[in-house]
This record gives sequence, structure tokens and C-alpha cells, in this order.
Amino acid sequence: MTNIVPRTLIERSIRERIVLVGVVLGGASTEEVEAGLDELAQLIDTAGADVVARTLQRRDRPDPATFLGRGKVAELAQLSEAVDADTVVFDEELSPAQQRNLQRLLGRTAIDRTAVILDIFAQNARSPEGKAQVELALLRYRLPRLRGRGVALSQQAGGIGTRGPGETQLEVDRRRLLRRMHRLESDLRELERNRSVQRRSRTRSRLREVALVGYTNAGKSTLLNQLTNAGVLTENRLFSTLDPRTRKLFLPGGETVLITDTVGFVRKLPHQLIEAFRSTLQSVTEADLLLHVVDGSAADPEGQIAAVRAVLAEIGAAQLPELMVINKADRSEDAARLAAKHEGAACISAMTGEGIDTLLRAIGDRLRSADRVVRLEIPWDRGDVLAAVHREGEVLEQLVGNDGATVLVALDGPARARFARFVAAS
Repeated sequence: MTNIVPRTLIERSIRERIVLVGVVLGGASTEEVEAGLDELAQLIDTAGADVVARTLQRRDRPDPATFLGRGKVAELAQLSEAVDADTVVFDEELSPAQQRNLQRLLGRTAIDRTAVILDIFAQNARSPEGKAQVELALLRYRLPRLRGRGVALSQQAGGIGTRGPGETQLEVDRRRLLRRMHRLESDLRELERNRSVQRRSRTRSRLREVALVGYTNAGKSTLLNQLTNAGVLTENRLFSTLDPRTRKLFLPGGETVLITDTVGFVRKLPHQLIEAFRSTLQSVTEADLLLHVVDGSAADPEGQIAAVRAVLAEIGAAQLPELMVINKADRSEDAARLAAKHEGAACISAMTGEGIDTLLRAIGDRLRSADRVVRLEIPWDRGDVLAAVHREGEVLEQLVGNDGATVLVALDGPARARFARFVAAS
């Protein structure tokens, strides 16, 4: 099954010309694979290239040598020649051997979905930590694809899958590559130590932490702006946010919490990226509440929800409290129907502000529900403790006695431990 964009409709430019390849394996449906190719086409556009054709094949299992089998590879070579394609991109991950064999048989660059995503991250990384994380992921991906000494990392200068820091060195051997990886890992450990100091400072301040998670382009940065007036630049493109951004959020009940915008997830998110970004994603694993932002106008929102939860499980955040936020209610009536299917979900428009007040109340309610109410007896000569209790918890009742104050207060786990000596005997 092949779909070709007529040559007369394509403007010749410096953008790469791409042929997409999808394979229906095992119990997968053609519709699922087509949806995957649609998303891959979006990724290709974000990376700065043009899809000029796509082809689909059904197989029981991948061919060990070429993924497709030699007959289909021959057809793919003819198609690529007919549309003057620069690169062929597979929606499944290719082994190093499969990639080498395909490039030899096709006479052009052959890469996979992972390489495209890594390329987009390389283009979007801005902070020193983000750049180091992306470069490390790129090198981990490229290392097993080197053969012998003096192999060029770039088969095609400037093409998808070849960008990224450090690639002015066109030929690099394994020893030098590994040395660079070790240096990056050392740099990232140092950055992680600095981040740990910041986290300890936040812990001492006892501000609760909320993390925005969700599929890429679901509207997390727009929601951060709506909630906090953060002024973060938002773009209608995939992976526009790579570096976490933290702002203060003031809830209707008077509480102040920290809210962090994180990198968006996607189906088949490369393992190299998850490993490289693990320190950045720690802001997710240490959050008190996850706001799972879902694009209510997406073609397959349930598939996106499943993809996000799969990544959360991989980074150890699957058990954290989650508040689902169905976004883009202004674009589609499906958003309200989707919210109704998920108990407790909030339906909003981060763009227009619809439903934001309800969402803020829900955030406060969910955070407070995680607290446990305890009764403390605080002597009058410990005014510092009484002040700290008011600062760190939600005081529900305070009674004045001869020897001190009896306080009924909702406290989280760390705060309960801190004030344990003042807990009233039952």
C-alpha cells in the first residue's frame, strides 16, 4: 500500500524529502499503523523535512536483515528513486545491522522513528543541561551503529538524525565517543547535585509540588501560563518544551504550591532519551500531584493517555496521585465527553481560561485529601512551633487552654513526622 504525493505539488527546496515506511506486525491493525505514520509525519515536519511518499507492508515478524524483506526493499528503492527521496524513515526501531543493510540496498539514508525524535530534541535543547542530555542520548544511540575506525556519524550533512552538538567532528572512533559520553555523564551528575540542593531547599520550605505531564503538544505550557502568568513562550509544535520550568501557584484556599512544566511524552519515546532525561524527570517522580494534561481534540486521546502512563511507569511515577485535565474544550465537544469517561477529570481550555477556577479548586482538594488530620498540643512557650504549624499545615480548629494551644491541623507525611512530639495522646 503506497501513497505518493505528486511531484507537481511539491516545491523543491533545501528541506529533506522523506519516504515513510510502516509495517503491520502480528495483531496490530492497519488503522493503528496508519495513525502511527500520521504522527511520524508530524515529527518529520517538526524536524524540518517534507514527507513525499509513504508505504505500508504487513508481516508476521520483522525480517532480521532488512526488516521488510528483499522484495519489499526493492519496491521501496524504486519508490524512493521515483520521488527523488533523500531519506527513508521507518516507524519502528531498526537494529544497526538492518540500518546498514537498508542503506546499502536503497542507496540512501535509512533511519527510524527514534532518530527523528532525537533530532527534534537536538534542535530544541536550550539550557546547558538540556543540551548535555540530548547529546548523551544521541551518542548512546549512535555508538552501536559505528563500524570500525573512522566511521562518519553523518551520512548526509544536515539531515534528520545527524544534527546535534559535537557533530562538527565528522569522523570519530569508539574510544573518543566513549570519552565524550563519560564527560557528559560527569557534567550531568554535577548538574544533578545542584538540582538536589534546590530540591532540598524546596523541601525545607514545605511547599507542595505539582507537575504538569502529558503528551507532547497537549497544552501544558499554555496551562502553566494561564495558571501562573508565567509568560512562557508557547508554540504549536511538538517538543517545544524540553527544560523544566517551575513557578509559584496560589490556590483559592490560600495555599502556595510549586508547579513545574515538564517535557512532553510521545508513543515509542526513545529509551535513550528517558535515561538521559532521568534527572530532569525527577521533578515528576517527587511531585505531590501530577496534572495529566490531555488534548481533548486529539484523534486518539486514549492512546495518548496510555503512552504517557507507560512513560510514567518507566520512570517510577505510576503510583503518584493524578488529576486528569482534559484540555482544548474550546476546539472540540469531544473534550467534555472524554472528561465524563474519566472520573474526577477536569475539562478546561488553557487558551481561553474556561474551567480554570474549577481546576484550581480541584488541585487544592486533591492536595488536602493527601493530608492527615492530627491534634497537636503546643505549650505557650513554643510559639515558634505554633507558627510553623500554621505555616506548614491547614489549621482546622485552634482551642486556647491554660498551658497552651490545642490545634486540629491537616499535615502531610514529613510535617507529621516533624511535629510528632506534640501529637495529643488519644
